[in-house]
Amino acid sequence: MRCVIARYPFDLTKEGVQATMSGVTPEPITGFSVTIGRRRYPVMQVGEAVTRQDRRDFSSGEVVRAMEKLGFTCHARPEPEPAPDPLFPSPLQQSADEHQSSTVWDS
Repeated sequence: MRCVIARYPFDLTKEGVQATMSGVTPEPITGFSVTIGRRRYPVMQVGEAVTRQDRRDFSSGEVVRAMEKLGFTCHARPEPEPAPDPLFPSPLQQSADEHQSSTVWDS
């Protein structure tokens, strides 16, 4: 299927993308991602591998569009983990605080 990424046309196939990404270790996901086989890759890593262009030359949106056209499942950015609430410490923190306050040091 013909896909335009970074103003260049590419003839991509689902099998070709799978073959390109086989054996590639996924980088940590910080933005949009795509599932290829049983692995989830950042779209910029996939775009770089498939087009052999620098990541600065294309946008994640271009790669997402191309991957969805080929039938891959794309995922939005992951939700950031909420910061811990200092008013409600975790059970692990409570246990550590209790242990620390119960420890008696002999002089």
